[in-house]
Amino acid sequence: MAKALTTKTVEAVKPDANRRELPDPALPGLYLVVQPSGAKSWALRYRYAGKPKKLTLGKWPIMGVAAARAAASEAIEAVEHGNDPGAAKKRAKAERIEAQLSERDKIKTLVGDYARRHLASLKSGAVVKRELERHVVTVWGERDIHDIAKRDVIDLLDGIADSGRVVTANRVRSYLGTFFGWCVDRDIIAMSPAQGVKPVAKEKSRDRVLSDDEIRWFWRACDDLGFPWGPLGQILLLTGQRLGEVAGMRDAEISGGVWNMAPERTKNGRAHSVPLSEAVSAVLAGVERVEGVPGYVFTTTGETPLGGFHKGRNHIAERMVEIATKEAGEPVEIPHWTFHDLRRTAATGMARLGIPVRVTEAVLNHVSGTAAGIVSVYQRHDYADEKRAALDAWARFVGDLVDGPAENVVRISEVRA
Repeated sequence: MAKALTTKTVEAVKPDANRRELPDPALPGLYLVVQPSGAKSWALRYRYAGKPKKLTLGKWPIMGVAAARAAASEAIEAVEHGNDPGAAKKRAKAERIEAQLSERDKIKTLVGDYARRHLASLKSGAVVKRELERHVVTVWGERDIHDIAKRDVIDLLDGIADSGRVVTANRVRSYLGTFFGWCVDRDIIAMSPAQGVKPVAKEKSRDRVLSDDEIRWFWRACDDLGFPWGPLGQILLLTGQRLGEVAGMRDAEISGGVWNMAPERTKNGRAHSVPLSEAVSAVLAGVERVEGVPGYVFTTTGETPLGGFHKGRNHIAERMVEIATKEAGEPVEIPHWTFHDLRRTAATGMARLGIPVRVTEAVLNHVSGTAAGIVSVYQRHDYADEKRAALDAWARFVGDLVDGPAENVVRISEVRA
């Protein structure tokens, strides 16, 4: 009587010039298939509806002897119950392929591919990815890209604009146009559904600057709200730096009272150093750190920088109205402002203090005007002392506003921990 196959005997089988099938005496119908290349696999031969059938079970050594016998026994049991295991396997494979194809063309899948293959190499890639995920994937994520029509794009953008974010709607339109163009280039779709979609509205150059009262209300609102939006807002106002740069601040970037940003951290790709005033240092000292490898100052997870800026701004704005209304004894309406307006407010405030334009531009790391052209190429003076003096003066100015007219105001030098 032939002996049943064992792991040892299967390992010892050598390939021949021709394909071989070695039966397993322990289970009729089960065979070890040995290819001339040496590859081995398991197969089951059975009859269904009077016809001979073959079912491939798996590859050796991924599927061992015991697993092969269990799989073969399960298939034989299916035949005994009137089912064809080979046909069932083909159906399951077809369903998997169909599911993969369906998943492949979903918006969420394609945006992920776009981010990995294209956006990852761009300086602004992280911002574009975040905005696509926030405004597009959350709405269309499960939809097939072939089902997206021009009307869908218009409706999406109108929805964003109707929420008061016209500029954001125009940015998303631009991001979508590039994304769909990438999909066209990769032969995923024949034509971009964003083609011919016009900007939601003509953008006006903003000139919003917070008034002295608004600065005072803003500071008190930030102080009341606390982490994360309070200190983030205060740092934005006191330094005049861009939102993404402040939100991505890391402790490792701060040394000797200076915040140093590498080129990859700034919008214009230029390394930038920001002297920290005593007021800024006090705010940073009051931020309780969330531990994480990146070392972000403003984070709730420890792994990624703070996000959700639209909601954060609204929290501050709502608290400002409450403070102003209580102070005035009647309802006060504060015109809409954005986090970027804080940067303009700081620049305008320094101008009021008589700070030279060139120094203000150095503080803002703004390459335009006096910093453009030949000056930006040959003028390598970093204005370190002038920037520190300017930011110190601006912090004192804000402090005077905060400590002045309003009652029960926390002094800027006594920022709450």
